[in-house]
Amino acid sequence: MYIRVGCEFDYEATWPTPTVLLVQPHPEGLHIVVSEEWQMTPPLAIHAYHDIYNNLCQRLILGEGKHLLRYNAIVKVADTWDDIAPDAKQLPVEDLPDEVLLYTLPSRFCLSDELSDTAWQLFGNTEPGWARVQAICDWVHNNIRFQYGTSNPRTTALDVYEQRIGVCRDFTHLAVTFCRALNIPTRYVFGYIPDIGVPPPDEPMDFCAWMEVYLGNRWWTFDPRNNIPRIGRVLIGRGRDALDVAMVTTYGSPILKQMTVWTDEATPEQVNGTTKDTFNS
Repeated sequence: MYIRVGCEFDYEATWPTPTVLLVQPHPEGLHIVVSEEWQMTPPLAIHAYHDIYNNLCQRLILGEGKHLLRYNAIVKVADTWDDIAPDAKQLPVEDLPDEVLLYTLPSRFCLSDELSDTAWQLFGNTEPGWARVQAICDWVHNNIRFQYGTSNPRTTALDVYEQRIGVCRDFTHLAVTFCRALNIPTRYVFGYIPDIGVPPPDEPMDFCAWMEVYLGNRWWTFDPRNNIPRIGRVLIGRGRDALDVAMVTTYGSPILKQMTVWTDEATPEQVNGTTKDTFNS
């Protein structure tokens, strides 16, 4: 199927501000970008680069004044639910590929060393592998209350565990932390998720965070916030935690006046480019 994804940022800068945007589908995701477009008002020079995780970023400078930054894309995705493999095994650390060891270590927001004892107390008796990761997702989903405005850019997984409240970023940080504490390679990811095959939510569309866990010989998708398979995920960024995959990084203090995100099934006209997309159509 075809998904329309995108976002719009309304900024006002008091002085020239170097900025990095990370909102485009990841080049290694399970999707195909059919078409995409940037609209900058006023026009800005931008250039693309890939960071150390191969996330596709855009660099630009916000000049003094108001700016409207808009990205829109049509993406082809599989019309199936997330893969499930209940028999997937957890590998011993000595058998893990070199490149995944990074994702067993603590990071700024995922303090697996601080929550190691807690993780073993909660999940040490579970079957290693898929069942253990699912038990972690179940616990986070059932014990952390979702509420906007309850965390800040400095909130860690330890804070979430103690306060038992947060947003999808916080759910994911805590689940990632528990997995790493149990020597399961886990990376933080974020992207777009359409509300296809599920009841429409009460909240406006937003970017979504979930995690990828290395079991057997591959990475698998787990989502402690929603805790059910979904259709049409479009990956944007991968990293150790949210610090590595901020959708906007500004080297200054511009004011974000509004952010809008859209993710929905594209119409035939949008796919064929015969109608002009608007984010609120």
